[in-house]
Amino acid sequence: MKLSHSEFIPLRGMQYHIRHWGDQRAPMLFMLHGWMDVSASFQFLVDALQRDWHVIAPDWRGFGLSERTASPYWFPDYLADLDAILRHYSPEQAVNLLGHSLGANVAGIYAGVRASRIRKLVMLEGFGMSVTQADEAPARYASWLDQVQGTPRLHSYATVDGVATRLQKNNPRLSNERAAFLATHWAAQNEHGNWDILADPWHKLPNPNLYRVDEVMACWQAITAPTLWIEAADSELLRRMGSKESARTEIERRIAYLRNATILTVQDAGHMLQHDQPEIVADAVEKFLD
Repeated sequence: MKLSHSEFIPLRGMQYHIRHWGDQRAPMLFMLHGWMDVSASFQFLVDALQRDWHVIAPDWRGFGLSERTASPYWFPDYLADLDAILRHYSPEQAVNLLGHSLGANVAGIYAGVRASRIRKLVMLEGFGMSVTQADEAPARYASWLDQVQGTPRLHSYATVDGVATRLQKNNPRLSNERAAFLATHWAAQNEHGNWDILADPWHKLPNPNLYRVDEVMACWQAITAPTLWIEAADSELLRRMGSKESARTEIERRIAYLRNATILTVQDAGHMLQHDQPEIVADAVEKFLD
């Protein structure tokens, strides 16, 4: 297993945790994790890389070891955080950017907004969210108003093995060894001996803003970097977007907005494909970056 080291940097008024793998003189590859995940989630993918890379992976605000806001979170902040991270580590050169799930959505929008900053883009399970309709807005705002008045909480676990079991419930393909490793990064022991998920509970609040897919597609259409689109053959995320046929039609419509895209479907993998098939993903990523 390749060793990583942590760095904490002040970023937009908060302390950000950045995980590094590899020689800092090697070519940089930025990796962005998904919702309710942490930067250590890329360990198995990094282990499978054959070339020398300086992998730079932040814990998004309110996740992992990065500072929490203890208040609602807003998607544009991820874009601004990414912009600040790239300015810090690569102020002049365009970068290779890889994102998974939420991270892929941030990367895709950013690559359109700051097209000259991205050399090559890799989107893992970057489908985006389901199409929303304007008449959903009143109920969405009402739900947010009801929940923002309280104090959200996340479940704690009596043992680290309980955390590992929870991770395997999310992903039945996850081996015991990999679940045990991830558990120690996904959660931390509190003063009472229980294990708390390293995520701000405020992330659990529903977003009062509807997902405006046409705005996202306008950003995707502005991407100039070659893009590698990787999805899992058995993606749980895709199944949440409706029937198999309608979801596939919508995803194909979205992919068409990527002007220079290479498409790969990874077999025997679910949404966490960087855990299920890291060797296949790593091989595809390195061939694409070359």
